[in-house]
Amino acid sequence: MPEGDTLFRTATVLREVLAGKPVTAARGRPDGVALGRVVGSSVERVESVGKHLLITFGGGLALHTHLRMHGSWHRYRAGERWRRSPARAVAVIEVPSAVAVCFDAPTVELLDARALGIHPALAALGPDLIEDAPDLDEAMRRMRDFSRVRMTIGEALLDQRSQAGLGNVYRSEICFIGRVDPFAEVAAFDDATLRRSLETGARLLAGNRGGAGRTTTPDPLGAPVGAGGPRPAGGRLYVYGRSGRPCRRCGTPIRSRVIGELPRRAYWCPGCQPEGAGTASGTRRSADPEEGSDA
Repeated sequence: MPEGDTLFRTATVLREVLAGKPVTAARGRPDGVALGRVVGSSVERVESVGKHLLITFGGGLALHTHLRMHGSWHRYRAGERWRRSPARAVAVIEVPSAVAVCFDAPTVELLDARALGIHPALAALGPDLIEDAPDLDEAMRRMRDFSRVRMTIGEALLDQRSQAGLGNVYRSEICFIGRVDPFAEVAAFDDATLRRSLETGARLLAGNRGGAGRTTTPDPLGAPVGAGGPRPAGGRLYVYGRSGRPCRRCGTPIRSRVIGELPRRAYWCPGCQPEGAGTASGTRRSADPEEGSDA
């Protein structure tokens, strides 16, 4: 599933070609959204909110998309051949000299722009951590809500009602950078540790807003993304997708396990993140029969 930095970059690209332009043609699937209603209006705004993308039109309508696992937005020049089958297009917006196409997204809604503030999914979102100055105090308040105190921190970091924009890649990387056990309950951590985790998430999202490949492995380890210097040999990520490979920090083989209701696979280093790491107990993790290879 695309994470907040991917949606931020998508909105930036679409804004460059759509914002301020009149819509000359628009359509959804025959049984889908009635995008023809926006033809003749101009595109006022293109913005990302966490993992959601909003395109607002001058006529008071707004297109809301959520890409989930397989959706994507493409930008084309007028007359350029699409890289995917037109049968997979769920939303097409044409302006002079450019075409924006959304493929395979399961959530495509044309809404009254005035109703965005009460949309069930959008209104429930926590602070967007990719903003220049995210409201970390509010994110902390939501992390401490009674509905999350018994969640693992790994699950809580994915809960978009707590803070928006973080996905599975960042969840694993944040916990590794902070030497936090992703399977420990939120209630087991003090405020300082939770806030550092949120700060790390905001820093990583902001550092990757410009694209060029998601990176969490600057050198020295834990320095801001883009600080310069060589990265640890072998890649851009510390633990995500690296089951069985040596930890870049201590050499212990990385492990992974599917957790949560979604479910998603979490990655961690048992050497750097033993059971209870980052909590008051700090006891070591025993061998886990549920751990496995990448899925």
